[in-house]
Amino acid sequence: MAITSRSPKPNEWASKINHTHIINDPFIKKFVDNCKFPSDSSEISEEDKGKFLDLDENIDNPVKFLIAVDGGYTTVEVKKSFPSSQIAFFQFGALLFETKDLDELSEKDFIFPEDMQKLHNLTRFKLAIPLKNMLSAQQQTLSQSIRKTIYDFFMEPRESTSFMETLSWFIFQDYKNDSNNEYLLASNPNLEVGTGNVLLKKDDMSNEYTFTSDSGTLYLTDIFRLHEVIDDIQGAGGILGYVTRLIEQLILVHSIRLIHKKQPSSLNEFLFIADGPLSFSGQTANMNKPMRELCNYLKQEHNLYMVGIEKSGAFVDHAREICSFKDNKYALGKGKYILLDNRYIYSYIVPGDPNGPAYASTSYYSGKVIYHSGDGQIIVLTIPVSDKNVVMNPSVSDYHNVSEVLINIKKLRCDMYDDSIVPIALANKLVSLANHPSKILLEKFSSSIIGS
Repeated sequence: MAITSRSPKPNEWASKINHTHIINDPFIKKFVDNCKFPSDSSEISEEDKGKFLDLDENIDNPVKFLIAVDGGYTTVEVKKSFPSSQIAFFQFGALLFETKDLDELSEKDFIFPEDMQKLHNLTRFKLAIPLKNMLSAQQQTLSQSIRKTIYDFFMEPRESTSFMETLSWFIFQDYKNDSNNEYLLASNPNLEVGTGNVLLKKDDMSNEYTFTSDSGTLYLTDIFRLHEVIDDIQGAGGILGYVTRLIEQLILVHSIRLIHKKQPSSLNEFLFIADGPLSFSGQTANMNKPMRELCNYLKQEHNLYMVGIEKSGAFVDHAREICSFKDNKYALGKGKYILLDNRYIYSYIVPGDPNGPAYASTSYYSGKVIYHSGDGQIIVLTIPVSDKNVVMNPSVSDYHNVSEVLINIKKLRCDMYDDSIVPIALANKLVSLANHPSKILLEKFSSSIIGS
């Protein structure tokens, strides 16, 4: 591998000819030749084309408000003289606006800055965690430092409440009359990974959302199990994506809780939108179960409109393939959508056994949908589903308000980017951290604080 020099000496570049040894290797040739790749639209069977559904737009649209959540992170070197010391900065945003404001903008010949301000009702949440070769105050290891930092972030007061209150409400199901008073933590963060589980009882939880054990203090946020993938020596780079997805999803939960607390009936007027699939990844995947419980409860008691928008990956690639105009026709025509089942996913999109477990059942609380709108948008969505096995043989009734969600997504078209929607495009612009200049300025900021 190439190595960048930190002195006047030249960089150590990789060789430009060693690829020939790979190209001429018979084992490599045989491997590539035997690989199976995703199918194109011409290979989709007529039986599977029969799963394409028409969207009925002649239904009432109750959605009046939208909440879109997005987030991102960047990593910086804390000390130029010690580049292996790193810190990660996160920024998340929850964007709220009324659908009528967007409708009014679409009717104008010219849009002025003051008109766009109506769509900039954004709440930001910031987080920084040590990543490698550094510790937070009074902590002895990197794992302890990150655990305490996540705990402090959740404990931070936010308009007379906190994310920690929301987490407790979420995990112990306080929204129900028959709340759950226990949660099984898969591993003890104060001991080595694989040491066994710990039963957390709500009645034993302190006012600070901590638990006392023989091994040391446990935080309620330890249920995310991030400690299992933190290496005190090699660092915690592997948790960055997990933390991003986790907090984005819990901002949605936080918003739902506040609305549910103040005016539950108005949940019927909100559409909650996430950038990316409705899921929890990696070690945090266990959160999909309480999330599905919450979604099912809300759908039954109050109603729920929620969607995740995917902008890249295998499913987006497949969506573009089946919605492209070939041989004077579309595979998936305009105004149609498909609920992706196990057999379809593993036959045409990703490799796997269609007769095996339901796709992503351990991390998703949603099902995949591809939508080709009447105006030509190609959108991959995830929508909450009632059960993890729905993907084996999905039906419209298993998806929470799929028709209403698709109708609203169509209204939110954004022509600035490919198949994007306004709330996500705006949220991304308002919270994303670019390499230039954000990363450089954050490095200077970190260095100045340490040097002061």
